[in-house]
Amino acid sequence: MKHAIRFVLNGEELAVEIDVGQTLLQLLRDQLHVTSPKRSCEQGECGACTVILNGKAVNSCLVLAVAVNGKAVETVDGLERDGLHPLQKHFQELSASQCGYCTPGMLMAAKALLDSNPNPTHEEVKEGMSGNMCRCTGYVRPVEAVLAAAREMRDSTS
Repeated sequence: MKHAIRFVLNGEELAVEIDVGQTLLQLLRDQLHVTSPKRSCEQGECGACTVILNGKAVNSCLVLAVAVNGKAVETVDGLERDGLHPLQKHFQELSASQCGYCTPGMLMAAKALLDSNPNPTHEEVKEGMSGNMCRCTGYVRPVEAVLAAAREMRDSTS
């Protein structure tokens, strides 16, 4: 059974038809060909599919697509407006990703954190990214990158 929904994806309003049981991850990857949210555990355990839904980081594999009707979804593809976002820049400069598979999810979790808390402590960054599993980095450099991005973003607004 198909259902029509409207939502905003990375600033662009979309109208699509979805299957009622379809997840947001399936909608993004399979129907809209937005492949930055990664398909991994599909059980909400790894964070590879993290996107921002109305300002909150969510695992897109656990959200039914019908639930985004009338809402806004951000993926890592929406970060680059006028060049690299400070999070992307500092992840790159500090070598905060290795294989890169978890990076889009980590970036979105970090963005949701910084959107709600522009001056997080080291512990708050670790907590904010605790739902994102990474086998390569050991989390030290990703946390450093988020803190560096937070400093840059605060400095640019003062």
